[in-house]
Amino acid sequence: MHMVCADLEGVFVPEIWINVAEQTGIEALRLTTRDVADYDELMKRRLAILKAHGLKINDITRVIGSMKPLRGARGFLDWLRARTQVIILSDTFSQFAGPLMKKLGYPTLLCHTLSIDTGGNITGYRLRLPESKKKAVTCFKGLNFDIVAVGDSYNDIGMLAAADAGILFKPPASVSAEYPDFRVSRNYGELKRHIRELLKFTD
Repeated sequence: MHMVCADLEGVFVPEIWINVAEQTGIEALRLTTRDVADYDELMKRRLAILKAHGLKINDITRVIGSMKPLRGARGFLDWLRARTQVIILSDTFSQFAGPLMKKLGYPTLLCHTLSIDTGGNITGYRLRLPESKKKAVTCFKGLNFDIVAVGDSYNDIGMLAAADAGILFKPPASVSAEYPDFRVSRNYGELKRHIRELLKFTD
């Protein structure tokens, strides 16, 4: 039995926070896990910025509602789901993910949750558990699945290392240089080829 565990942002959809930065003009929100390895530090920065600018959950979900999956993502995901189990492991939040999951055909997603007050202010966040991507892969391996993991950022490295094989998808040069042992795919065609080889698909 095999399974593919994949990140969401940067693999199937654009980076949510970068889109928020572009639509609000707040450049400091452009930072992602490609830039800051410590997720807790990154989220504390983001929450402080949202508070300083008075941005609420509706402001963020309005941006997300206008976003589309990356070109070719839905077709690739449909191809993959027809051949193996696919679980998306993301550090996004359930309040963000709904519209994007609909556009991707509702794949299975494991992510985190935001704390939101009655005024719609984002006051904090709740992780499912620390290192959730890595721990999910470890648990699936314990169920006797062979795991191929796909990610693009520093927060995916634990997941890729825990899997039987890890693939970086369109990573920043700094990430691929720092972790040269992982395969690198620059487009969905290359990603298909790597997964075919690793899981021995015949088509």
